[in-house]
Amino acid sequence: MSRSTSHGDLLDTLHQRLGARGLLRDPEAMARYLSDWAGDRLGLPLAVARPATTQEVAETVRLCHAHGVAMTPQGGHSGLVAGAMPAADGGELVISLERLDRIREIDAVNFTMTVDAGCILEHVKQLAAEQDCDFSLSLGAQGSCQIGGNIATNAGGLNVLRHGMMRQLVLGLEVVLPDGRIWNGLTALHKDNRGYALSQLFLGSEGTLGIVTGAVLKLSPRATQSRTALLGLPSVDAVVDLYGRARRECSDLLSAFELMPRRCLELAMEASPELSDPLGTSYPWYVLMEVSASGALDLDVMLEQLLERGMETGLVLDGALSGSEAQAARLWQFRESMLEGQRRRGEHLRTDISVPISAISAFVIQASQAILERSPDCEIIAYGHVGDGNLHFNILPPTDMPEEEKKPHLHALEVRLFEILDDFGGSISAEHGIGRTKQAAYLARLSPVERELAEGIKALFDPEGLMNPGRILPAHR
Repeated sequence: MSRSTSHGDLLDTLHQRLGARGLLRDPEAMARYLSDWAGDRLGLPLAVARPATTQEVAETVRLCHAHGVAMTPQGGHSGLVAGAMPAADGGELVISLERLDRIREIDAVNFTMTVDAGCILEHVKQLAAEQDCDFSLSLGAQGSCQIGGNIATNAGGLNVLRHGMMRQLVLGLEVVLPDGRIWNGLTALHKDNRGYALSQLFLGSEGTLGIVTGAVLKLSPRATQSRTALLGLPSVDAVVDLYGRARRECSDLLSAFELMPRRCLELAMEASPELSDPLGTSYPWYVLMEVSASGALDLDVMLEQLLERGMETGLVLDGALSGSEAQAARLWQFRESMLEGQRRRGEHLRTDISVPISAISAFVIQASQAILERSPDCEIIAYGHVGDGNLHFNILPPTDMPEEEKKPHLHALEVRLFEILDDFGGSISAEHGIGRTKQAAYLARLSPVERELAEGIKALFDPEGLMNPGRILPAHR
């Protein structure tokens, strides 16, 4: 039987099982499943399957396994490493989880929520708030990203320093394995020490070991008060020093501590003209920080004392404190709009790296010098989550550089940047994952033992190599 005949039989059967809404074959209907947030795209899939239940996901996977067809699990299209985009050869079936969007249970006493993998993060957060709870994961893409994708990439975001990454926010999982079997690990236990923690293998696996269809999420008490401050500082050294003080003086009430250079605010104001310079005077570096709490704590006094001492010692040059939720949202808009400002500049290098918190300043200085030596006219935008050492060291190419030269030029700068990162014992991926985009750099840094273990895990779960092949590890089919 030819490959085309086999694929035709598969698609006909899937159409019968999933219905017209459950299987898209027309190129126009499939168009929105072909690109990620950055607009990158690779090629057309064989088709797009849209199962509506875990059983339909399992049946789709079983049929693909029987026909030897590769599968690409897909969430909310907000990835940045080409991990959920179909390959260019047209041989992969995209399995979109967007129709698995049920909230199965909320237990406000146990502080857990059981959800389908296709639930939108923002919807999950809203429903948790209605139960006087909070699901702490906070991302710029929360209006479109899905819980399954957050799990598959071990998403991080703005509140990692207080609540941890997705790995710390999941108690149990339901997963369809590459042969179509369903593993039900939907435990709501906060303590469960029975042998291997299988659910942790799927967190950060980028859909290469199976398709997450459900999850038990860990909730927190909803904060009754929150304060946000935007501060101007003279240097990255001052930012790191202030973080150390804030971490001690605000303790676990510190929920976000973001580093931004002046250029980030300018890009935000370019993208959102309704924004105006929040401090009046420009400063080299800014910190956007948030403290939140439940109960009778005076956050205003805590912040004011921290900032007074910061100004007395010269760490803080100026600042603005939010007096309302609307004012806090406006300050956070700078952090969100700067991303759109960068995207409007066209082709640029996006990185997602981490170093020890104590090394942030030295790394930014050394890396900036090295990059400017190679490309004096480029523009460096280094910002990120100070509390977990996660930097987005992004590079805008010279504005007059021909388009065809930008990609190879930026790749050469990335290679140099990663060399410096190695000297600091850093990671080339802090929260975005590996996907296809970072695979070569990832493999080059794996020890023989690490690679053997990683390939062994992949072979155990997916011996046929059909589940998201070519992501993280090379395809072996």
